[in-house]
Amino acid sequence: MRGGVIVKCFLIILITDVASMVLGNEMCDETPHPSECKTLLIEHKPIRSTTQFLQVSVERTLDGAVKAKSDTYSLGPQFGSKQAWEDCMDLYEQTIHRLNQSVLCPKNVCSRSDMQAWLSTALTNLDTCQEEMSELGVSSHSLESITIDVINTLAINKRTEPNGKAFEISKVTMKIPSRSNKVDVVVAQDGSGDYKTIQEAVKGAGERPKGSLRYVIHVKQGIYEEYVNIGIKSNNIMIIGDGMGKTIITGDKSKGRGFSTFKSATFVAEGDGFVGRDITIRNTAGPENHQAVALRSDSDMSVFYRCSIEGYQDTLYVHSGRQFFRECDIYGTVDFIFGNAAAFLQNCQIFARNPPNGVNTITAQSRFNPNQTTGIVIHNSVVKGAPGVQLGGVKTYLGRPWRSYARTVVMGTHLDTLIEPKGWIDWGNVTALSTLYYGEYQNSGPGSGTENRVDWAGFHVISDINEARQFTLPKFIDAASWLPPTKVPFTINL
Repeated sequence: MRGGVIVKCFLIILITDVASMVLGNEMCDETPHPSECKTLLIEHKPIRSTTQFLQVSVERTLDGAVKAKSDTYSLGPQFGSKQAWEDCMDLYEQTIHRLNQSVLCPKNVCSRSDMQAWLSTALTNLDTCQEEMSELGVSSHSLESITIDVINTLAINKRTEPNGKAFEISKVTMKIPSRSNKVDVVVAQDGSGDYKTIQEAVKGAGERPKGSLRYVIHVKQGIYEEYVNIGIKSNNIMIIGDGMGKTIITGDKSKGRGFSTFKSATFVAEGDGFVGRDITIRNTAGPENHQAVALRSDSDMSVFYRCSIEGYQDTLYVHSGRQFFRECDIYGTVDFIFGNAAAFLQNCQIFARNPPNGVNTITAQSRFNPNQTTGIVIHNSVVKGAPGVQLGGVKTYLGRPWRSYARTVVMGTHLDTLIEPKGWIDWGNVTALSTLYYGEYQNSGPGSGTENRVDWAGFHVISDINEARQFTLPKFIDAASWLPPTKVPFTINL
């Protein structure tokens, strides 16, 4: 009799294992790289649910990222560029941070969309490193392998139920503790504050984990010639100036002067929940020095309110994460709003300057995987020439695709005469013209006519309001869950 029980138990285990393999194989067949996915099944069996499979996939991907970082560290001498090597080390560190967040997702009450945003960021980081390595002729098998794992995990997570149901939790509103923006420290060049430089004040805030009280730094009027970095461990930092054109942070690093695009930024925000308001951020390298970033943001759930972001080529690097810009002025020439964040610009003024080659491109979005939740949305804004600038003979376009799945949408925005009738321009990437998503919805002004726009398969004159709603604040960057505590005004409707 006991033998019969053992046989039955063995059969149940065998049937369960077979069922788990069937489940896993079915999921793997729907990923972009099925064979690599099935290798995961062999290494981690049995898999009994889609939730478990997702968790195993994220954990394996995290292990792979740690290994890839170690491998890339050892490649240092092959880079021939210490700066590019350091960039990759930084990007791996940020990737590991985002994958750790994803691994802890079931424990820390987050949603599928949170995880998809973090995985999108991880993939963007790896792509940025890959781009720098390719320019130097350096290759890494471990980088290629971990990129495939992240791509597969993005696809697996997309299959899980929305709103966090895969983890049997519900989406909750993220409440960042605050003291009603009570100032913690003051920066003043004349010595009347707690610090004389902004970076000293940021350093004084120390490491601030998620859930920390918002730390408010008031930067008094003045021109601050310094490079500011809000590190990845400095969450919920807020910098308040005395107004655009009054509190000015300025630098002049550029590609033309030997800096990578990634490291050329005057101001870098990496820690999540960053809020900047009433400040000007400049890069004064000028158009002749090529890529010269004023602001780079990798901060998830970051906000910039009443900020002036000024430069020429590559002014605003919305590198990764969910970002909101409200009532900001952005100046530039070539690809001057670029990157692969989920970036939402609302009630902003976008000013084109004189480019060195006679062509302006306002955006260069770099989404390269269809499961990434990234893109640039310009809503209820104004696009025109910068004050005092003559753009006669200059061709200005709304954007060009930096990667195959580039996604940019312009809605309810006034487009002045500077916009070319074609609207958009290609980047020599033929495949992108069918896989990108460029959309325009109910824009106004002399440059808004769509009758002579490009005839690409990926370009859309949006007429369906439900399609347009996919690019509103709540839908596109999950704004309802994190924007209200920042106390910055916003519009949720079209």
